[in-house]
Amino acid sequence: MGTMKAPPSGAYKIVSVPELYGDLIRAKGVEGTYVGSSEAESPWVPFGDNAAIRHLAFDVRENVYVNVLWIKGPGVIGTHKHRGKVWAVGLEGSFRYLEYDWVCRPGDFITETPGTAHTLVTDDPNGMKALFHMQGANEFFDENGNHVETLDVWWFMNHYETYCRENGIAINPALYL
Repeated sequence: MGTMKAPPSGAYKIVSVPELYGDLIRAKGVEGTYVGSSEAESPWVPFGDNAAIRHLAFDVRENVYVNVLWIKGPGVIGTHKHRGKVWAVGLEGSFRYLEYDWVCRPGDFITETPGTAHTLVTDDPNGMKALFHMQGANEFFDENGNHVETLDVWWFMNHYETYCRENGIAINPALYL
């Protein structure tokens, strides 16, 4: 066996690719989107006193939402239980969960599975930023284990849209898949 290589490509052009269902895809499919780094495309929306969220995508069909969580200095995001999968990549600073023995740093990848409960903290003096891709609901609990609120794609959409309306910011249709 030879060494695995990337698929061949010499074309630096748009290549016409055969598609058996092209008409159906064009009629019923959904194009991908692009959200640039400008706050005009997606502002930092406060999430408590020491954190903010930059919303990047909402998919109501799959209850999926993607965002960047920014905790601005040492702090905690309350104990929560996931009812769907979560993938995250550390971008800046570091964070951990009280329930685990690892620390997520820039470039690190974590998964969180349905049914797990944990408490996100950052001890980093500069806080943290991480990209989160979440599916399903997140149930938040107080310090006594009492359910406080459930966050899902509708909650995150409302979080974004309410902030935009209150601050005269145009709602970006590219965030909606």
